[in-house]
Amino acid sequence: MRKGILALAFLFTIAVVFTGCRDKKTPEEKIENAIDELNDEAEEVSDEVKDAIDDVKEEIEEAKEDAE
Repeated sequence: MRKGILALAFLFTIAVVFTGCRDKKTPEEKIENAIDELNDEAEEVSDEVKDAIDDVKEEIEEAKEDAE
């Protein structure tokens, strides 16, 4: 019985220590991180659109050459 209580007390202590050491962000930091993530995603989408445009241009050039 005593070992069970000591084990529970130990687990509780560990849980409190790790919960108390969590990195807490301010609302400003959360907003800044969200904006950074959106900018990164926008850059990725922009690159994908540019690649798609290049692919379409190449297909148009190939179609012109085949038509001649």
